[in-house]
Amino acid sequence: MSTTLRASRTAVLVCQGRAAADGLIAPDRFADPTAARLLRPDEREAVERVRDGAAPREWRQRVDYETVRAAAELMVPRTVAIDDAIRARPNPQLVVLGAGLDGRAWRMPELAGVAVFEIDRPASQQDKRDRAADLSGTPPTYVPVSFGRDRLDHALAAAGHRVDQATTWVWEGVVPYLTRTEVAATVRAVAACSASGSRLIVNFQTPSAFAALGRLAARALSASTRRASVWADEPWRSTWTPAAMAGLLGRHGYAVTSDGDLLRTAKALATSTHHHRSLGMSRVTVADRR
Repeated sequence: MSTTLRASRTAVLVCQGRAAADGLIAPDRFADPTAARLLRPDEREAVERVRDGAAPREWRQRVDYETVRAAAELMVPRTVAIDDAIRARPNPQLVVLGAGLDGRAWRMPELAGVAVFEIDRPASQQDKRDRAADLSGTPPTYVPVSFGRDRLDHALAAAGHRVDQATTWVWEGVVPYLTRTEVAATVRAVAACSASGSRLIVNFQTPSAFAALGRLAARALSASTRRASVWADEPWRSTWTPAAMAGLLGRHGYAVTSDGDLLRTAKALATSTHHHRSLGMSRVTVADRR
């Protein structure tokens, strides 16, 4: 099956990480009660083991346990950094690019009265809609977009997005899976839809030989369980230095107002930093439209 027709598997892992951390890691700063409800019963098994701190002996279950535990360590600082940036610049519109199983439309009270749009490829978005059917509250406006084929501006306009109003854009956990050309094209499309005062919050990975080795090791672990890696169909295609990302954003009218890695955020939250290299190479940059 073509990857364009398949729902994202990394989106499930990200959601498992948030569900495992909910109420347990930095509970005064992080909470995501929507995460567990967006998971299917079999996807919650590893989450429950991580929450119980019960490392299983069976190898396949142990690999799942360690994978979800690592995801939880990463998701807390990443989510807190992005949520803080959203709250710091209230705008009448919020667009989540490559939303996956994001729960912000339901869990953030600050978004009451905000027009929330979620962009994702059709298969992933349909999967999200099925999972979110029982969540209470106002759902986002779903905007299916196949990048490289559909026009982001046309799709958003048809869904009710207004280019004359400031928009906060959340681009989380997507950039590594795009080529540099695709990243540049997306920034250009976002800028074309952004009024003055708009904010772009982008999460990206910096170049690292360790990361490449780590992903090979993760794929080997998955293979040892006789299952395909969660990243098999979603390989990394680009990494960026902070200067390169700032330069790209600047060329499209965005001025960087803050930039930092997740290791620094995790230390400020006093959360676990067992995976300090992974945390150190994942960054959140906030840039405002001039």
